[in-house]
Amino acid sequence: MKRILLVLLLGLSVAGFYFFDLHKLYTLEDLQALVERNYTRAVIVYCVTYVIVAALNLPGSGPLTVGAGAVFGLWQGVLLASFSSTIGATIAMLIARTLARDWVQQRFGRFLKKVNRGLESDGALYLFTLRMIPLVPFFVINPVFGLTKMPVWKYYLVSQIGMLPATVLYVNVGATVGDIDQLSLASMFSPDIVLSFVLIVAFPFLARALVRRIRRFWLLRRYERPKTFDANLVVIGAGSAGLVSAYIAATLKARVILIERDRMGGDCLNTGCVPSKTLLRSAAAAHHVREAERFGIEAQWQGVKYSKIMERVHSVIQDIEPNDSVARYEALGVQCLQGEARLVSPWCVEVDGQRVSAERIVLATGSQPRVPEIPGLDQVDWVTSDTLWQREVLPPRLLVLGGGAIGCELAQAFQRLGSRVTLVEKAPRLLSFATESAAQALAETLRDEGVHLCLSQEVAHFSRSEGGCGQAHWRRDDAEGVIEFDLVLLALGREPVLETPLLGELPFQRNEQGGLWVDEGQQSSVPGIYACGDLCGPYQFTHAASYQAWFATVNALVGRFKRFKVNYDALPWVVFADPEIAHVGPNEATLREREERFETVRFELAELDRARADGCQQGFVEVQVREGSDRILAATVVAPRAGELIMDFVFAIKHKKGLNSLLGTTYPYPVYSEMNRFVAGKWKREHQPEWALKLLSWWFGRRL
Repeated sequence: MKRILLVLLLGLSVAGFYFFDLHKLYTLEDLQALVERNYTRAVIVYCVTYVIVAALNLPGSGPLTVGAGAVFGLWQGVLLASFSSTIGATIAMLIARTLARDWVQQRFGRFLKKVNRGLESDGALYLFTLRMIPLVPFFVINPVFGLTKMPVWKYYLVSQIGMLPATVLYVNVGATVGDIDQLSLASMFSPDIVLSFVLIVAFPFLARALVRRIRRFWLLRRYERPKTFDANLVVIGAGSAGLVSAYIAATLKARVILIERDRMGGDCLNTGCVPSKTLLRSAAAAHHVREAERFGIEAQWQGVKYSKIMERVHSVIQDIEPNDSVARYEALGVQCLQGEARLVSPWCVEVDGQRVSAERIVLATGSQPRVPEIPGLDQVDWVTSDTLWQREVLPPRLLVLGGGAIGCELAQAFQRLGSRVTLVEKAPRLLSFATESAAQALAETLRDEGVHLCLSQEVAHFSRSEGGCGQAHWRRDDAEGVIEFDLVLLALGREPVLETPLLGELPFQRNEQGGLWVDEGQQSSVPGIYACGDLCGPYQFTHAASYQAWFATVNALVGRFKRFKVNYDALPWVVFADPEIAHVGPNEATLREREERFETVRFELAELDRARADGCQQGFVEVQVREGSDRILAATVVAPRAGELIMDFVFAIKHKKGLNSLLGTTYPYPVYSEMNRFVAGKWKREHQPEWALKLLSWWFGRRL
């Protein structure tokens, strides 16, 4: 029935087009002649035409708006164009809501999510913003808003007001041109016409500034702005993101207040990157001892002293700690406060009863391990990546829940140190964010080293046996079983630290991952408050937090003059297993979503001389390049020190270089990074011009 009604509506529109002789009005002169003969009919013809064009999302609304000024004059033209365009837009919205809902959902589904987020945050102000700043085409706005719950009257009223300024400018252009009796070069450069076109060009920028001020006023109208501030910037959280924010602001000579409720350095220093990589190094040393005979060395394995390993872990933390200390940042000019922070207003923060104010605020409170609500978890011994480092005894049997980067790294480390490790992952493979080939390579390595992988399995509940050991009851489809362990490590990802008094009563908006929503400049939904790091995502890496912190801080301090946008296309990530897995650029699924035409070239590590000498031949480099070009879109490296090897491709993507630039680079022999040149050479051989080679063969033959 919807399809029948839609066809009937289109048919009536076409019939009306010919009934009102609209097909005869091909030029401006035709409409002007109709005005002279019958003004009332000209108004009806113009309005009906505009309503049909806008309602059916047909091209021509721009010329019709300009034409209104040329034919009817400025104010009459504004009146007719404004009401006609708004009525047509409202009809287009109703068509999408009642007749074409499925088609709009399929065609504009991705934009619809953004619209719903905007409406939840700003309500009708979001539609007003879209109407005022003509950057999103109206043929997208009209049908998409048909799928929202916005009332028709509100949609009409906001659209009428929001489109009015642009309508006035476009009609004014038509009215100015229409006043010219005889078109000439001199008349086209008259002050009135030049000013009209300048206003058209400048309008999007002026409208954006105006909308930003209106939005800021609307969202902050309930709060009282302090007359003076204690600092230019308050940074909440002294982890990787917060420390970088404070450092940058201090470097720019801004007055900064840094607030931390726990330890300086955050997760990365105290419970994350530093201790885990230190543990991985000890595990690698143990593995090398076991593998020594393969290299012609007799070594006797006598086990590990886990307490000594933990001593070294804490020693490394203490060595690095001064870099993130209060003393260092106070020497930089940063005022450091210890305590629980709570936002009182967009400018004011309360710290254990003390209030401080700043013109801008940066939130960098990080994340915490996700602890699932699994029945019986309280009956067994369990740790997370945060609490693991207080253990002084190596668990004989370790159960790892989660096949992400943290789970895989620690599973391999404890297996090498002597634990019997079982890793349970409910997905069918490890590292869901990595390529299939990289995840498969890691799975093979873990199995070879003795890690028991349980993929596509999920723990239903825990219990304790009569002997006192832990039991994990798993299920997979119709099968079920029990895994016995001494300690379970929860490595099921991390979640933003938001469920605290931190956010107060301010109207923050969440993103799809449950973190704090930020725009491309790292500003939250509350004007003047920025966020960076794990708190907002989308990537929970230390280097990503530092990267975002630069944009958050610079935009907070100088954003009124120049705003900078985040771009993640050249952001790498690394899984520090053995061999390492590194990647940069969008994955293949994202490239397909972008409708990017690409091809993949791969070089095996086993073909590299250095890998053969080291006896480490499991790995590869895989590169996605734009079809018909050598432009690098993404790359994956599975090899020792892949985190360093990936940097060739990070640089290439950042500076828009291609595989030819790597092919023309000289690498020392023998090094692992030669594989980057070899993969470029393989691509070159696959794309060499056959006609040129045949011509060379003929020429060299003639020389003989």
